[in-house]
Amino acid sequence: MSQISLRQATPDDVGGLTRLVQAAEALDVVAVGGPPRPLVDDYAEVVADRTVTVAERDGKLVGLLVTGVDEEGFLVDNVAVDPAHQGTGVGRLLLEHAEAQGRAAGYDSLYLYTHELMTENRDLYGRIGYAEYKRVQHGGHLSVVYMRKPLAEAG
Repeated sequence: MSQISLRQATPDDVGGLTRLVQAAEALDVVAVGGPPRPLVDDYAEVVADRTVTVAERDGKLVGLLVTGVDEEGFLVDNVAVDPAHQGTGVGRLLLEHAEAQGRAAGYDSLYLYTHELMTENRDLYGRIGYAEYKRVQHGGHLSVVYMRKPLAEAG
């Protein structure tokens, strides 16, 4: 496979980002019994208001990363990979980019969250250094798992 390049998203990417997230999250709708939040986000607003990184291979959009800062620290708000490119290193490259962003911004860790039923996501995050630190119930039945990863100094 050819190289993956990363760049900042632009308003011209909104349609492609929306389609990518719809494809990447399609199975999650079944697993969690409804659309996950990234599926209902307005990507015009996301691109305008947040840090969005696009992954491309051969000029084709294959992944996205949305990061930000909130009261808990440096957040990986969304990472999504086109299903045709899953397992090819796109997601790992995006998460490594998030780590570099967090370090550059002066944070010693980053965090993310996922639905408790998304066991494959939780297992993957655990294998790359994230550890669960809390669960939050939403609506009496939905449990969100928060995971944090310490950031080692680059070098």
